[in-house]
Order: sequence, then C-alpha cells, then structure tokens
Amino acid sequence: MARVLLFGRLSDIAGWRERDIDSPSLEALRALLADEDASLADALAAPGVQTALDQAIVRGDAALSAMSEVAFLPPMSGG
Repeated sequence: MARVLLFGRLSDIAGWRERDIDSPSLEALRALLADEDASLADALAAPGVQTALDQAIVRGDAALSAMSEVAFLPPMSGG
C-alpha cells in the first residue's frame, strides 16, 4: 500500500493527513480519492496543487508500489 500524505488545507478538507491506500497508479489514486470525497477531488484539481512521488514532484501519471510515498501539496504562499 502506498503511503498518502495531504498537507495544508487539503488535509483540512479531507479530515485526515496520512493514510495507506492500495492503488496501482497516481491516476487511479486520484480517482479513488474523488469517489470517496468530492470536495477533496475538487481541491486536488485546483490550480497550483502539486503531487510528489517519493519526494520528487511529478506531473501526470506514474506507477505506485507498496513502498511509494505520495504527497499532495497545496499552493504555497509567503515571502
């Protein structure tokens, strides 16, 4: 199972910060999360939200393994 982390407002919306989820790919993981929580799906699809796989930012789909760590990161602000 992949370790899934939500940061900032994403964890506030979902009501959790960390979960282990069995999914073969990032796209399948996003679909699973969307099926569970429409508000989280909307938040993950918002501009500026980034996805990190094993601490590297990725765009698009990627295969997951049992040892994968997926983090969804909201847009950052500050100075």
